[in-house]
Amino acid sequence: MTPVPKRVTQRDIARLAGVSQATVSLVLNNRADAEVRIAPETRDRVLRAIQETGYVPDPVARRLVSRFNRIIGVFTYEPAFPSGSRDFFHPFLVGIEEYAERVGCDLLLFTSAPVTDGRRRVFHQDNRLRLADGCILLGREIDADELSRLNRGGYPYVAVGRRDDADGPVRYVGADYAAAVRQLGEWAQRAGHRRLAYLGTGLTAESSADRRRGFAEQAGSAERAFEVVGTGRSTDAMLDDLLAEGATVVFVEDFGTAVDVRAAALRRGLAVPGDLSILTLGDPTTPVPTDVTFTGFHIPREEMGRRAVEVLTAVVDGTAPDVPQRLLACELVDGTTLGQPVRGGGGRR
Repeated sequence: MTPVPKRVTQRDIARLAGVSQATVSLVLNNRADAEVRIAPETRDRVLRAIQETGYVPDPVARRLVSRFNRIIGVFTYEPAFPSGSRDFFHPFLVGIEEYAERVGCDLLLFTSAPVTDGRRRVFHQDNRLRLADGCILLGREIDADELSRLNRGGYPYVAVGRRDDADGPVRYVGADYAAAVRQLGEWAQRAGHRRLAYLGTGLTAESSADRRRGFAEQAGSAERAFEVVGTGRSTDAMLDDLLAEGATVVFVEDFGTAVDVRAAALRRGLAVPGDLSILTLGDPTTPVPTDVTFTGFHIPREEMGRRAVEVLTAVVDGTAPDVPQRLLACELVDGTTLGQPVRGGGGRR
């Protein structure tokens, strides 16, 4: 397959011309700041680099340049760079940065918000949202009251992840977890599984609810389907419940828990797959040492970040639908942890 050529950015032009990205922006828009005079030879270098690379300014950047600060805020309800969850936020931030650069916007990470009841709050005494043209909200659970207040105030924002209405529809870019879980359920039943278990986290966030909904929709044709909550329990206790109910396949919401369940099953001499198949419903949210390719799906986190910036810029410049809401497909992984059951349930096929 022929690789897709990398899009030339203002940063590339600046590097080739030996100038700052701000200078490139001034040349592209045929203007100079009051305190900055661009020398003719500098302007020529920039124009020559543009011609040689075939650079084409992004139309979104063109629309934004004359009307807004071109600053996009990023607010995370949990710390953005904690060592324990660096794998969770990093891909989102990579996608956000990539598309922000493409449209010539700077990012402003809001870090001064106080922590209340274990979570940051958008609205506080020294709220600085208005420094940015709009804001991207990141978090496993986003406060519905704050979404409602943002809606009432008309402030441009986009949530990463599907969110329920909050005094009106919420703008978001999310992953279609329900569809991905349904597809995994189809795989499991085609392999002969009739006793399906769901091992949840006990969270009430929309992402968890969507996964459970996908499981429930697919499990209707199964002989038996049930849920086991893993919160606050040992891995062995969870495995005991799964085996006592005759489950031949388990859908595991948390990746790290799936790794632990597999290890516990192997310690008991069980085959994975065979005695128990294990399906993962997303990527690790914390670093998990394993060389096993689990059957499951990847969350398009980088693409969610990119599309969130795309939607936000459209909201800011007035070209977005009234309330943009997008769900992106997850990428299914045909790993090594799903096979035909050798006990109970549907038997061999």
